[in-house]
Amino acid sequence: MSDEAAVRTERVRSAFDQIPAAAAVTVVNAVLMAAVLVAAARLALWRAFRRATQGHAQHPRWSLGSACGAFAAGLVWGGGSVLLFPQSETYQLFWAFLIGGMCAGAAALHHAHLPTSLAFIVPACLPLAVRFALEASTQRAAAAAMIAVFLAALAVTGRRSSRSFGEMLRLRLDLARRTRELDAANAELRAEMAQRRTTEASLRHAQKMEAVGQLTGGIAHDFNNLLTAVLGSLALLRKRLPAGDPKVARLLDNAVQGAERGAALTQRLLAFGRRQALTPEVVDLAALVRGMSALLRSSLGGRVRVSMRFPEDLPPVEVDANQLELALLNLAVNARDAMPGGGEIAIAAREEDVRKKDADALPAGRYVVLTVADTGEGMDETTLAQAMEPFFTTKGVGKGTGLGLSMVHGLAAQSGGRFLLRSRKGEGTKAELWLPRAEVAAADRVAPRPEPPSAKPRGRRTVMVVDDDPLVLASAAAMLDDLGHTAVEAGSGSEALELLHAGAQVDLVITDYAMPGMTGLQLAEELHRLRPRLAVLLATGYAELQGAAASGLVRLAKPFAQEALAEAMERCSAAVASAPPR
Repeated sequence: MSDEAAVRTERVRSAFDQIPAAAAVTVVNAVLMAAVLVAAARLALWRAFRRATQGHAQHPRWSLGSACGAFAAGLVWGGGSVLLFPQSETYQLFWAFLIGGMCAGAAALHHAHLPTSLAFIVPACLPLAVRFALEASTQRAAAAAMIAVFLAALAVTGRRSSRSFGEMLRLRLDLARRTRELDAANAELRAEMAQRRTTEASLRHAQKMEAVGQLTGGIAHDFNNLLTAVLGSLALLRKRLPAGDPKVARLLDNAVQGAERGAALTQRLLAFGRRQALTPEVVDLAALVRGMSALLRSSLGGRVRVSMRFPEDLPPVEVDANQLELALLNLAVNARDAMPGGGEIAIAAREEDVRKKDADALPAGRYVVLTVADTGEGMDETTLAQAMEPFFTTKGVGKGTGLGLSMVHGLAAQSGGRFLLRSRKGEGTKAELWLPRAEVAAADRVAPRPEPPSAKPRGRRTVMVVDDDPLVLASAAAMLDDLGHTAVEAGSGSEALELLHAGAQVDLVITDYAMPGMTGLQLAEELHRLRPRLAVLLATGYAELQGAAASGLVRLAKPFAQEALAEAMERCSAAVASAPPR
């Protein structure tokens, strides 16, 4: 054989001699590449999970995907351990510890998800245990058994860890749920406390206003008695003074004007105390306000613009028209005073439906809201809180009584509605007068107009006057005497009954309502029982007598003049004459 042939033969033999090493390297490279590919696949699966679920893994496919990824990784380690199984016992022991450590780490890493943990542990440990078992050696069989025991221990530990994780997570979720419930309960409690504070403040304000209303009502009653005596005496004095003295006439006129202003002030006090006598009727609100346009413009002056906006289908309301006009005029004048440099007053109306009783004790039903808004200075919170209190005013001395808004408040409450003020400093004020909507049946009613009674008395009569105030008693008796009647005076209801039982013959009884011991209404009931055809006239300024009017009693409003007294007497006599026998 030539040298060249020998060289070629050795080269071929050398190539074949290196095949086992090359094959081992190839296997190692294949195992490493498989590990890299599995790792890359698991990372891709993780990114897909994060994008698809945003941390909410509810679909079972993600659980299966995690387990499959762990199984592939465990299979790479387990298969690599078999393929690269060393011959040296020392390296075999090292290899077993390495695989065991990887399995223990996987069990700790995936303790929350048992399928993922088992999917890695079983394919990683089981091939090595089988490899040891295939060795015909007691020592290798013992190693295989130990690996199997280790695998079982990891499985049991993983199951317990997964169960503990689930229990802990359930506790955390329950705690979070209870925390949310507690936060919601605390928020609801805080809201209820705030509402209760608001309700208590409203109740205290209502109680204060009610107490002040009772006080002002009592004061107004006493003022009515005084003004009745004053106006009656001035009227009689005017008849008895000689004509032709202008100074005396001017003094008398001043006295009458002062008494009349006092009577108007008394009516405002009664309005605030919700004790004024109202005559509710069905009112077209838009027509009433438009009818006042000339009066409003003349009262407000040229620097104040007035705009009106009413819907075409605005329903009527049930309210005292005269008192409503006075309330609207008060609101407009207050708005004008809040705009010293001029501005605009917008008067509008809308319909509101209150479905349940609200915090302001407004009954459920349909209401018409009359709004008066200005572009004036507005009020701060302190001023707004006191605005409706009686005698409170921001005007200068002598420029206001402080009863305008109180009167509007009383009218609204007495009519079954409410009065609201909304204002901010520098943003103007909006006043809302809520009035009950008139029912359709009430809107169709047409109240019969009574025939005007004769102003002159029909013959001489004997009239009993019952009043606990001596001034009123003397004034009424003097007016009756001037009208040509005979007056019989009684200072109480019991004294009046004693005079009648003693044989006093009277044609008519004029009694005050608010008297100690026996009220005028109780006296009227007793008189109707004793003498059914006896005419009884009730003199008062209280609104509670609206119920008495339904029983057939005629009311004379205090303070009254002589002409009003004569007219009321004729109405009372005509009512008794036209009434059916009892």
